[in-house]
Amino acid sequence: MVAGELPALPNSPRLRIPEPSIRRGEPVRSAHLHVSRAGEVRKPEIDEPLASLAPLGEQMIRVLAVDGRAVGPWAGTLSPTELIAGLRDMMLVRSFDARMLRAHRQGKISFYMQCLGEEAVACGQQRALRRGDMNFPTYRQQGLLITAGYPLVDMMNQVLSNDRDPLKGRQLPVMYSAKSHGFFSISGNLGTQYVQAVGWAMASALAGGDAIASAWIGDGATAEPDFHAALVFASTYQAPVVLNVVDNQWAISTPTQFARGASPTFASRGLGYGIPSVRVDGNDFLAVHAVSQWAAERARSSCGPTLVEWVTYRSGAHSTSDDPSGYRPADAAKTFPLGDPIERLCHHVIRTGLWDEVRQAALQAEVDQQVADAFDEAVSYGAAKDGHLTAAGSMFDDVFEALPWHLVEQRTRAGL
Repeated sequence: MVAGELPALPNSPRLRIPEPSIRRGEPVRSAHLHVSRAGEVRKPEIDEPLASLAPLGEQMIRVLAVDGRAVGPWAGTLSPTELIAGLRDMMLVRSFDARMLRAHRQGKISFYMQCLGEEAVACGQQRALRRGDMNFPTYRQQGLLITAGYPLVDMMNQVLSNDRDPLKGRQLPVMYSAKSHGFFSISGNLGTQYVQAVGWAMASALAGGDAIASAWIGDGATAEPDFHAALVFASTYQAPVVLNVVDNQWAISTPTQFARGASPTFASRGLGYGIPSVRVDGNDFLAVHAVSQWAAERARSSCGPTLVEWVTYRSGAHSTSDDPSGYRPADAAKTFPLGDPIERLCHHVIRTGLWDEVRQAALQAEVDQQVADAFDEAVSYGAAKDGHLTAAGSMFDDVFEALPWHLVEQRTRAGL
């Protein structure tokens, strides 16, 4: 054994030791995904009893067939105009991510996390929510903000950590917060978002409102106690919340089945708490929107929470601090059986005659220019790496309605 290595755990008939289903240098395997045919899974009524919904926890809801047709009972929730808007949303998110990744390589920003390959999950759900609903996201749902129309320049100012950073340097670069756009502050301890989302939903219901919460968690963080605590409260109080589990196959370098354990799917865990749970092709924009709309209607109609497992793939690195070539095959994203969400929606709208390659190229140029213009404006305000730092005295601002005397004294002594 090489010095510093951990000894191999002994095999034991009494102990299950998880093994990755995919390793670097091995062929990609995807049998564990249990992919259903497009249009095969039924669409239940929003108030159906839990027992009849149980099969949806292991099947996979899909709308887009291989040939680009929208088929089955979940199709038809989006108009032609909304389809093109959804395509633009996803393209804008991908262009934004690419520009921020380039900025990191140029040494202009300190850190970034992209959502390459997962754009449909956030963009599709945001289109199904209403103004006043509140998302409790992780660091890979920038599509929620962009689809909601949050200014790109403000997002970039935070990533650059300049003196126009909306959060004044108090958060990591990608941990946005925008109450006005239904985006609760991101927490680095990801599981806490689930508990807070359920609490927010309960408060909304107690206040007599119809606003719902949307909780977000990754497959790895479902192994945290907060995930289970949230499900207990959501089930007990029938909170108006959508509980999203984004299964992008990797929790940093740990494959998805480690967190899932012996459960066949993440959705099946919700059933154990008495929560209706469904499993969805997260790279199918039409399926994402349809299921999000169905789950939101359940929450708004006093039918309680819904747990949704979105099956997708993290095509890029976990963050700019990660090198995925060390733990997974280089071609894994290309061979993922659910394909690319932007390419699939583009194929669909072209097939239906709503779109063509010329308009697609023009739209790509348009969103790239929008991102470039926003970045030019953001960098004109400086960046932390260039010495443009938020004033130290701002640490006392926006914390208390009236600053306590001891903090006033500390600020005065520090000359801030």
